[in-house]
Amino acid sequence: MIQGRYGKVLAMVLAGGKGERLMPLTKYRAKPAVPFGAKYRIVDFALSNLVNSGIYSIYCLTQFKSQSLQEHITQGWQFGAALRGRNYFVNVAPAQMWTDERWYEGTADAIYQNLHLVTMFNADYVCIFAADHIYKMDIDQMLQYHFDNKADITVAANRVPVNEASQFGCISADEGGVIDGFVEKPANPPEIKSNPGYSYVSMGNYIFSREILEEAILTDSKNSDSTHDFGRDILPSIFSKCKMLAYDFSTNVLPGNDRPYWKDVGTIKAYWESHMDLLQHPSALTLYNSQWPIRTVSYSDPPGFTYPAKGMSSSVEGCLRAEASQVLGSVVHRCVLSRHCVINPGAVLEECIIGQGVVIGENCKLRRVIVDSHNVIPPHTVIGYNSENDAEKYFLDESGIVVVPMPKIQLRKNLQIDDSSRFDEEMFSSF
Repeated sequence: MIQGRYGKVLAMVLAGGKGERLMPLTKYRAKPAVPFGAKYRIVDFALSNLVNSGIYSIYCLTQFKSQSLQEHITQGWQFGAALRGRNYFVNVAPAQMWTDERWYEGTADAIYQNLHLVTMFNADYVCIFAADHIYKMDIDQMLQYHFDNKADITVAANRVPVNEASQFGCISADEGGVIDGFVEKPANPPEIKSNPGYSYVSMGNYIFSREILEEAILTDSKNSDSTHDFGRDILPSIFSKCKMLAYDFSTNVLPGNDRPYWKDVGTIKAYWESHMDLLQHPSALTLYNSQWPIRTVSYSDPPGFTYPAKGMSSSVEGCLRAEASQVLGSVVHRCVLSRHCVINPGAVLEECIIGQGVVIGENCKLRRVIVDSHNVIPPHTVIGYNSENDAEKYFLDESGIVVVPMPKIQLRKNLQIDDSSRFDEEMFSSF
């Protein structure tokens, strides 16, 4: 792919979002660094799609609370010495204020402030992909579609029911896939002409021919009225001036008897639902396709362990478990257990997501709860059964799912650092 039939292809992964709707999971980390699926981070899905598709030249553009994200990519996404070079890399490109002293003001501005990377790489095509969604797709097929149709811009479009489309940016396209309109979160989404009852929504994934990208980005940078966002500003302003196509995501084919998957996990409810998708069999989102692996950092942890304790047997059903997770004389049904968590005797967990290093005390009862990393839940604690009590002690999402946030920073003399402290990000960098 590096110098293949498409010429030189560069990927720019947008990983700088705050993820405010995922609070409190994004209190100490960027949204792409939020843990997912027991052992992964959200960003691993975007990077795995690119690498599995044969795209090996990747910049991750980071900004807010990026330390944990940078460490994760540095530890888990480096090619071996024999491959490492100008055309084989997964590099972090933090906000450096190249143009002036300001943060990225939008997705398009993030590319504008790093346009020199496109020039230095001498790219023919630039793939601009989101790092904050859970999705599996063969990007090579989208590139082939872009190339075969001599498109200037190709936008990945997912088919969703009309009654669900209003929460997304919607695309109107003719039967040949040529885009003739964009509407941001419309009350009445445009229907697909060949598929009434469904609408195309933008997945936030784009392929640009280089010259078109440069012209669009430079023009937008001079527009003081722009929010400098691809979906809101760039694409709506130029679809009538160039050949912009919608790539129908439903046509994507994965090897290994697998199927494409996409979900915007921007809310607590969507994040929890996507985890529950993992626990189905067969699952709409499988992690067990050896021909399309989801890659991540590998640690030298011991295997998971299940054992009866204190006269109580263990029951584990429909669960996803990472390395070093321990279930000791407890009941764990339809849960996701992250690395180094311990579920102690007598505990009963149902439809929960348990973070790294969490300890669940004896005789606890948890239902539909997300416990963020490094929490210790005291014995006999009950969460998820009384919304009033949960709202007083934890974070109660409007969906009814309870989140136990990461514990506050504790200094050696039991002094707490204020939540607004500039040290928060640094001290929780590994989470």
